[in-house]
Amino acid sequence: MTSSAPTPTNPHHGNTTLGVAAIGYAFMGKAHSNAWRNVASFFDVPAFEQKVLVGRDPEQVAEAAARYGWAEYATDWRAVIARDDIHIVDICAPGWMHAEIAIAALEAGKHVLVEKPLANTLAEAEAMTEAARAARARGIQSMIGFNYRRVPALALARELITEGRLGTIRHVRAAYMQDWLSDAETPMTWRLRKETAGSGALGDIASHAIDQVLYLLGDTVTDVSGRLHTFVTERPGADGTEQVTVDDAAWATLTLASGAVASVEVSRMATGQKNSLQLEIYGDKGSLLFDLENLNELGFLDATLPVREQGFRRILVNEPEHPYAGAWWPQGHIIGWEHTFTHQIRDFLTAITTGTAPSPSFEEGLAVQKVLAAVEESANNKSTLTVVNY
Repeated sequence: MTSSAPTPTNPHHGNTTLGVAAIGYAFMGKAHSNAWRNVASFFDVPAFEQKVLVGRDPEQVAEAAARYGWAEYATDWRAVIARDDIHIVDICAPGWMHAEIAIAALEAGKHVLVEKPLANTLAEAEAMTEAARAARARGIQSMIGFNYRRVPALALARELITEGRLGTIRHVRAAYMQDWLSDAETPMTWRLRKETAGSGALGDIASHAIDQVLYLLGDTVTDVSGRLHTFVTERPGADGTEQVTVDDAAWATLTLASGAVASVEVSRMATGQKNSLQLEIYGDKGSLLFDLENLNELGFLDATLPVREQGFRRILVNEPEHPYAGAWWPQGHIIGWEHTFTHQIRDFLTAITTGTAPSPSFEEGLAVQKVLAAVEESANNKSTLTVVNY
């Protein structure tokens, strides 16, 4: 993809104060705004300003901008990305808007952070990745927001795996369970319509689980077998009953290039499970356990010890030696879910100022998208084993 935008004379911006625009002010907009507001208080980051928050409803976005620390608000994202004082565009809008905004922003010479999943369709994700590749050649950075990579315990898990502490990884279990749709009377939302959400639990939370498998193991998926299911097919809408057109739950078995096998199970109908991303990684020399609802803890079993000494031990991941933890509170003091977004902003800003390609890149987001597409294809073909086409 080509661009008519001029090449920045200083793509890393030097001492320029970076102007930030966020597009979207609901759930993710609030989480990202909190991170922008706090990151400089805890991390050494380049100077930036929360310039403008963008949303469709002028009254609501004005209120959100004032509450979340943005200098101004706007309703036209196209006008905002055309501004010379905007250097970073943070896309927190629903998935169906990602491709149009991200491609336009990259072609306008803006660094782009976009929430997961990358897009609603594989074609959109591929177009975004091509735009990011072209922009990178001009010094423009892009990153997808898989914020759970920034959980200190999961960052530590990756370090332990990379160091060989688990030996050869044999299999992984990943389960992401929520229950916010378990009540059949819960009303319709854009997340339950295929035209706006792309998919249901598959794109929403399986994307996180699959990214963790790829991130932790440094691996790729070769083929999948999948199943999707919708438990509640109709829900109350503004004008009566409305058809649910996405999945409530998804299951997949992934074969990895290394020979490891991963099982992935996700549901937004798991009564009693609020936001539980559970990961189990089993190698021939050790194992790891993690649950997002106890995100400061990592379970580690060292199988190289004598059998009489083996057993899972609880690592409280908030020592200064642990990833990210040293920037926060005195050792032993826990952090929360919102801190992962602060770490994400810190890493993105660092990548921009150093000229280092950030991770996860749009290419990595596209890789997850291809696995999701293969799971959906497999499910549509009665769980037939389906090759992932990279």
